[in-house]
Order: sequence, then structure tokens, then C-alpha cells
Amino acid sequence: MIAAAAAVSLYLLYPTYHDYQLTNQLRKLSGQDSLQFVEQHETALKEARAKRIKLGLDIQGGMRVVLEVDVTKLLEDLAKNKDETFTQLMTGVRTTVRATEADPVVLLRKLCEERNIRMSRYYGNLRDDNDKIATMLEDESKKAIDRAMEIVGNRVNQYGVSEPSIQKLGGERIIVELPGVTNEAEVKSLVGETALLEFKLLKDPEVATRVLNAIDQHLAAEGIGTADSTHDSTAVAAATSDSLTGAEDSTEAGSKAKHPFLNSLVFVDQRSPGEAIVPEGNVARVRRILDREDVRRIIPPDMEFLWSARADLRLTTKEGQKLFVLYPVKHIPELTGGVIVNARAEMDPSYNRPIVTMEMNSDGAHEWARITGANVNKRIAVVMDNSVFSAPVVRNKIIGGHSQIEGMSTIEEARLLEIVLKAGALPAPVDIVEQRSVGPSLGEDSIRAGLFASSLAVLLTVLFMVFYYRSGGVVADVALIFCLLFLTAVLAEFQGTLTLPGIAGIILTLAVAVDANVLIYERVREEQATGKTLRAAIDAGYAKAWTAIFDSNLITFVTGIILYQFGSGPVQGFALTLMIGIVASIISAVFITRVIFNILTDKYGLKVNFG
Repeated sequence: MIAAAAAVSLYLLYPTYHDYQLTNQLRKLSGQDSLQFVEQHETALKEARAKRIKLGLDIQGGMRVVLEVDVTKLLEDLAKNKDETFTQLMTGVRTTVRATEADPVVLLRKLCEERNIRMSRYYGNLRDDNDKIATMLEDESKKAIDRAMEIVGNRVNQYGVSEPSIQKLGGERIIVELPGVTNEAEVKSLVGETALLEFKLLKDPEVATRVLNAIDQHLAAEGIGTADSTHDSTAVAAATSDSLTGAEDSTEAGSKAKHPFLNSLVFVDQRSPGEAIVPEGNVARVRRILDREDVRRIIPPDMEFLWSARADLRLTTKEGQKLFVLYPVKHIPELTGGVIVNARAEMDPSYNRPIVTMEMNSDGAHEWARITGANVNKRIAVVMDNSVFSAPVVRNKIIGGHSQIEGMSTIEEARLLEIVLKAGALPAPVDIVEQRSVGPSLGEDSIRAGLFASSLAVLLTVLFMVFYYRSGGVVADVALIFCLLFLTAVLAEFQGTLTLPGIAGIILTLAVAVDANVLIYERVREEQATGKTLRAAIDAGYAKAWTAIFDSNLITFVTGIILYQFGSGPVQGFALTLMIGIVASIISAVFITRVIFNILTDKYGLKVNFG
């Protein structure tokens, strides 16, 4: 049994050794040689890395991201009434928070009381006083941060990161450490996207045209030209097969002065009435115009303009510029993504493009059927974090709660969207205030020093056992080797992650294993002092020391369970190696040493010295 267990352990550890060998060979190569090596050993590298012992962020490096929950935006979303006064209040809150990092709830209450405005005007019931509403908002902000931590953790776990560390920093920040992850764009999409999915009806083309013309006339009246406009609408008409028309008189001399806004847009009447197409070079200008306070007052309260999530690949300008779509949508969504219970990324067999299919709960399915039934032949925009992925026409009433999102360029992007939808939407937007790739957090020198200290501790323990317990100590040291072998094999099999705290757990495990042998050997020496034979003393020593060994290890194991259950990141790494090590140490210190002593005394008749 011992030989079989050792053979299985070596088999499980071989991928780790093989990966180490391949990695060392790859490091010695460069340029074309390294590419050729990877191509030749691609399968071996993937298999070895999939089955090896994983290394934590503090050993192998990875991504470290600091997120900040936007509590101010949460307060805006919770408001039941958003008039001009509320907008001014929130602008003051946001400005002060950025400058002083004050508590947004406390600041909002202060500003309301300075203006003699009851907070119940925007939150809760009319009879609620400011104390009750402030307490409610504080509770909601704390819940939002805790919920954000939970959702980020769910997303990371589905992404497959080994032993991530997710911790709260202060009142509004979250630290996320992802060992072995190097793709910054994917990390940003995974943990930073709010994933607020909304279904919004598009406004009637006539309404959208009137609003755009009103903005254009307002800017023309103020004498705002298009000096920074980098595109003339006729360039798009010349570059596409669609019939594209610009604003009235857009090609006439002096049209830029008459139409300072519409000249930055292009309209595709046959394809999508009411939409505006914006060349990439004009996007920044149009954004600036739409963000102006005076322009926002022109746009009706129930309407807003949203950008397409990416450029429309079907259209380009003569100069090859990408084109983005500006969608006129209703401000209030018809339905949100909170009703989604499942999502799946797949390839559309009809068009061979990535899509994400969604399944809604019963309430969502009922609402979706009502919405689609009441808006046949109208367009509904699928909005994710204020970006429009698609805006299909409702052809008929959709029942059953099944729908899909289009607009992803790759299946990997669709997969990330699936993870975000399944894990849930963040309760409030989060800003990535810090994102960086990190090497080992303690540095190569610190790791080397730590491993040296650990090795020295084990060596001193081994020498002490040999010096104090003679041949019995040698047997205990052999059992330590088996203990370490079993422990690392289990880590490899269950894809555990080895961190510096995990290494500390291994060292503690070895000490516990030696402690068990110390208890046994001291008991054997006591039994020999009473005049018993060597074999009888060994049997009695193991029998009488077992209770103390089991009790002490059981208590330590329970402590490990508690640490693993309520800890995170490095704490879990320490607890995991400790629990595995306790089981391995009992097997090695009690069972394996007993078998060795039986062989030495019964088969070979050797006299074992316990010091």
C-alpha cells in the first residue's frame, strides 16, 4: 500500500516536474527558436501546466486590480425623483467627493439641509425624516460594496483563476489579486464592467430628427463652427453602396457654419431611420457637444443618445475611418438584466457569428412578452453599460423568456459577457483606480530567503531527530519524506495553489508530523524502562500515544476548516496545505513508521535505538 501510494504520488507530481523542465528549456531560447520550441511542444506544455501545482500571486506574479465602488452613482440610481435641483445636489456631491473623499451620503445630507430640502423628496416615503433616510442610504451603500465583492468573486471563479484574493480596503475599495493572469483587457472586462443590461425602446425617427435639428440650430445661433470636424458627410456617401444623405445643405458652401452639429453626422435613411452615423474622427466632438449642459437641456427628459458598443463594420469613410452609431433611445428601460437566470455563449449557426442566448425568470418572461407584444415593428436596443450591442426590430411577440444578444466580435468576448451575466450585475459602477501586472510580491530575494529558511528549519529538524532518537529518528525522517510527497501530490491532483503562506503551512505540517513521532518515541522509551521487549514496547508506545496524537491533530484540522471557510486568498492557501498535511502526517508518522519498525524487527531482527 505504501509503495502504491508513493508510485501514484510520483505520477501526479510528474506534470509539475515536466513543466519545470520545459519552462527552463524555453527560458534558454529566444526569438525564432523559442517560437519553434513552443510549436513543437505545445500539447505537452498545455497538459503539464493544466496538471501542475499552481503558484500563487506572491510566487509567480499576476494582476493586481484596485476597484472603487461609485457610491455617488448608486445614490443617483436610488433616487425616485430627479429634478434639476437634485442634479445640482449630485454634481456638488461628486465634485466634493473627488476632492476630499468624503462620505457621499453624509455630504448629500449636509447639502440638502443647507438648502432646507427634505431628503424624503428624493428617497423613501414623504413622512421619513433625514435620519431614517440617511441610515437607509448608508445601509444600501454597504450592501452595494459587499455585493460587489461577491459578484467579482463569482466572475473570477467562473473565469478559472486559481486562488484569487479579494479583499475590502477601507469603505469603498476592493483589492483583487489574480495569480498568473496577464491579459489586462480581459481583467478589465471581467471585474470592472458594471454589466447593467437594459432593454430600451428607440425613439421615433421624427422625434430624434427634431432633437438633432434643435441642437444644431442652438449651436449655430451661438456661432459654434466645426473647426475640429475631421469628416465631410459626402466622403461616406462616396465610400459606401448605401444611399447616405447629410443634413440639409450639408454639401453647399458655408454649410459648416449653418449646421455645426449635423455636419459631424451622417444619416442612413434606408437602413435605420432616426439613427446617426458618426465617423471615428468626429466621435470626440459629438460627445463633447452632447455632454454640454445647455445641450442636455434641449434633449427631452425621457430621451437620451447612446453609442454603439463598437464600430459598424459595414460602413467606412473614403479615408477608411470607422463609423459609430448614435442611437436615440428612451431614457427609462423597459426591462433590466436582473431577470436573467442563465446565459450561454455560442456561435449562431445561421450567420456564423458569436451570440449570447439568455433565459429569463417567470416575471421577466411575462414582462418581455408584454413589451414585445406591444411594440411589434418597433426597435428595442439591447444596452450593456450604456453601450448598444444591437437594436433589432420586434417582428412578433416573444414568449418563454428566451432572447439573445448580438454584436460581439469574437467567441471569447461572448464568453466574458456570459460570465458577467451569469454572475450578476454589479449594484453600482466600479472604477479601476489601479491596475498593474506584478511580479512576486515579496521579490525574488525574499522568496529565495524564505525557501532557504524553510529548508534550514527542515534540515535542523532532521538532524535533531537523528541525533536525539538515533535509528528511530532516521525512520521518522523517512516518514517526513513520504509526508511531503503525499501532500504535494494531493495539491497537484486537486489543482491547489502554492503560496508563501501555503509553504508555511507545509513547514508546520512537517513539524506536526515530527511531533507525533516524538510522542510515540517517548512512550516507547517509557515502556522499555519497565522491562518490556523492544517489540512489546513499540506496540505499547503506538497504542498509548495514539489518543494524544489524534486529539491534537483533530483540533488543528478543525481550525484549518474554520480558516478555509472564513478566510480568503493566502489564508485559504495556508489552511488548505495545513489540512492536507495533517492527514498526510498522521499516515506517515503513525502508519508508515510502524510498518518500517515491524519490518526491521520481525523480518531482519534488527535492534532499533530510540536514544
